Amino acid sequence: GAWRALKGVWASKWNDRAFYSCRKAGIGQQHVQMAVLVQRLVEAEYAFVVHTVNPSSGDTAEMYAEVVVGLGEVLVGNFPGRALGFSMRKDGRAAPTVVSLPSKSVGLFGGGLIFRSDSNGEDLPGFAGAGLYDSVPMVHNTKRTLVYHNEPLVTDKALADKIMRGICKLAVDVEAAMGGVPQDIEGCYKGGEFHVVQTRPQV
Repeated sequence: GAWRALKGVWASKWNDRAFYSCRKAGIGQQHVQMAVLVQRLVEAEYAFVVHTVNPSSGDTAEMYAEVVVGLGEVLVGNFPGRALGFSMRKDGRAAPTVVSLPSKSVGLFGGGLIFRSDSNGEDLPGFAGAGLYDSVPMVHNTKRTLVYHNEPLVTDKALADKIMRGICKLAVDVEAAMGGVPQDIEGCYKGGEFHVVQTRPQV
């Protein structure tokens, strides 16, 4: 239940990944202060992470995103396989450029509440602390093996184009709302609507 999820997030302050990353960034464990956010989990058809400045090229006029089937934990939790990766000019005039096809073997599905970290060990200038700490759903998600030969993200070109263009527009709008500061955005898509889960300055 809720108490198990809350403890799971808070205890992740001491996981190996967080410990070594904070040490590398010069942050002592005694200085890490953990808070836990409780959010409603959108029962996503697709989840994405988008950088409003392409991190490979540094091109401020081009965004880059990765999309997975189902919930975003498969993407941010480093499940094996690749996401659908694409770049796109922010003015939206050119078609998206697909740079990787999806190969994640599983998708996670479900709803309810999710407990997520919010600590001073994340979002530091020059240090990307995203993903160091655990996110724990109150109810375990359903894991499903993905079969890409009948997955609309791969087989329905119009849907894929709509999703990629929608993500690009969302990225431009969020960046503008944040004063033009490049953003690292997590979001999802369900029933024709895009949802922003969180945004932080891009490092």
